[in-house]
Amino acid sequence: MKLAIVGGGGFRVPLVYGALLARRDRLAFDEIVLHDVDAARLERISSVLHGLAAERGDALPFRVTTDLGDAVEGADFVFCAIRVGRLEGRVVDESVPLGLGVLGQETTGPGGICFALRTIPAMLALAETIAERAPRAWLINFTNPAGMVTEAVRQVLGDRVIGICDTPSALCRRVARALGRSAGELWFDYFGLNHLGWLQAVSDAGGDRLPELLDDDAALAGFEEGRLFGGEWLRGLGMIPNEYLYYFYFGADTVATIREQAQPRGAYLLESQAAFYARDGQDPRQALAAWHATRDERDRSYMAEARGAAGVGHEHDDGGEPGGYEGEALRLVEAIAHNTRAIMILNTANRSALPFLDEHAVVEVPAIVGRSGPVPVAIGPTPPHAQALVSAIKDVERTTIEAALTGSAELAVRALAMHPLVPSVTVARDIFDGYRAQLPELQERFSG
Repeated sequence: MKLAIVGGGGFRVPLVYGALLARRDRLAFDEIVLHDVDAARLERISSVLHGLAAERGDALPFRVTTDLGDAVEGADFVFCAIRVGRLEGRVVDESVPLGLGVLGQETTGPGGICFALRTIPAMLALAETIAERAPRAWLINFTNPAGMVTEAVRQVLGDRVIGICDTPSALCRRVARALGRSAGELWFDYFGLNHLGWLQAVSDAGGDRLPELLDDDAALAGFEEGRLFGGEWLRGLGMIPNEYLYYFYFGADTVATIREQAQPRGAYLLESQAAFYARDGQDPRQALAAWHATRDERDRSYMAEARGAAGVGHEHDDGGEPGGYEGEALRLVEAIAHNTRAIMILNTANRSALPFLDEHAVVEVPAIVGRSGPVPVAIGPTPPHAQALVSAIKDVERTTIEAALTGSAELAVRALAMHPLVPSVTVARDIFDGYRAQLPELQERFSG
């Protein structure tokens, strides 16, 4: 099998390489190719991978290229995690709305819309290259905003693109641990969109265990979402939301906290990772040590603005192994390659999983995964407020996709104005004007 990693100079690629080393007995790749548009970043990450291989006493051969066609030619699986506009773009995504008193966050609200506007055309171009050079490949998409990007790319690749995110599975593992159980013993009734989902039941042979967890304040205080949302609000919902819903339920609190901080997370990561990449030329051992140190800083800052607003500290808990998007990606590859019929929470076409959305809408729900890809599981009745929010955000997503593909500034403003976190059409126009003034990709795309 051949694996191509697009965005191969990205900071998190060593996590994927480490996961590949851990699973090489189950996933035997004959060829691994890292692609990036930046040769210097590829060189820096290559040094880290060689250091990781030496540390593990094991190695998987790989090669690097800046030629996309060469990278994906004949691939069986393509992993993609790219950032159009780099972290400098993320800083703009976050800072422009914050300057107008609106949430600035990478994937939620205006920041996610702007990120998608410049990312979707690049992802469609990638999809067309894959369709031409590797028509049987599966595209495993990590590129944010994952649900929106996956829905856009389906126009080219159909069911052969699958979006992944590790936040739902991490939530499920944390909840299982709070119940004193293994996640493999339980069924998790999770539904929604990427970064907009809820866990509404956790079942074993004896029935739903979630109500007893919601009634136990001590158990809720033992995991991330319980501390973040608080028992009173969780009992009011009767569900446990994905942590990104904090930005909807406590939006004003989060904006106030971010504006009190010295800098949004994107600016912090830009500074930290720029320093890491600038230290090129180190030997593999030094490169790996620098990567570990930078990663520790990155993990400590994850969703720090939400935790700061909630007053619950800044330590992130990924729920334990298999953690991270790299674990989800390789579990997905294994399920397809070996027809394991694994149950995973994925971003895939709705079919009939959520009956209030059409069959083509990309949703984030449990799916049974085998050789033919994911088959989403039908979700039972869902609360009206969740349906309304999911429907509203799906409309925003589709309007954003159309704006990205057509270069329509009118549609871009409409997507911003329809988002629940944007207070008015006037503010939406100001946000879009601010983005367009600072981002060359948007200046060119929306020149009309």
